[in-house]
Amino acid sequence: MGNKVYFVSDFHFGIPDRTRSLERESRFIRWLDKVRVDASEIYLMGDLFDFWFEYRTAIPKGYTRLLGKLAEITDAGIPVHLFLGNHDMWAFSYLTEELHIQLHHEPEFREFSSKRFYLAHGDGLGPGDKGYKFLKKVFASRFNQWLFRLLHPDIGIRMALYWSHRSRYASQVREQKDEDITRRMIEKRLTPHSKEVLADHPDLDFMIYGHYHLPLDIRLNDRCRQIVLGDWLTHFSSAVFDGEDVILQFFE
Repeated sequence: MGNKVYFVSDFHFGIPDRTRSLERESRFIRWLDKVRVDASEIYLMGDLFDFWFEYRTAIPKGYTRLLGKLAEITDAGIPVHLFLGNHDMWAFSYLTEELHIQLHHEPEFREFSSKRFYLAHGDGLGPGDKGYKFLKKVFASRFNQWLFRLLHPDIGIRMALYWSHRSRYASQVREQKDEDITRRMIEKRLTPHSKEVLADHPDLDFMIYGHYHLPLDIRLNDRCRQIVLGDWLTHFSSAVFDGEDVILQFFE
């Protein structure tokens, strides 16, 4: 086990189609093999899958290579954490029971090598976006999850994947055309949230987020920086904490 902490986010495995998703999955597995050499912990900061729902006796088909590699890493004693995002919020117990991945449902404070961290997927934080915040509550409702579970997996998963492919891929294309839109969303929503948290916790050194698909390193004050991790759709980016500093990296 090494001494570095790795953060990576927004893979959306499953889109835009099986072939290209498998290509990105293989690329991420190569990244995992590389970082496991010196990793003390690995944090997946959300949206590992573009859609994930656990029935009591079924899970979405696919991802065998990825799940096997994650199990191999946790079996080797390297903790793997998953902060649930808006696309994989319906992960319940399977990933923990079978792969020993530690699931996190809310933002958390952590300390590594005397440095203070605030970790979150990033969706629904900050002012505005009331429509999404309402929709997230609908999806998080136990009653609505129970209703969805009444659908046969062949129907429920196929229906969800159909809409997931259409909506996420369309957004991906838009983001590639104009990253300034994403940058403005970060400025209007995420950064105000960071400053609010920072006002109550002035000892923070780093605030790590996913969700926005644009890798950014923003200094908030003389001590604290806001790191947006980017994605594994177009940027293949991640961040590493080496005991002193957090550095954004890009995987070829």
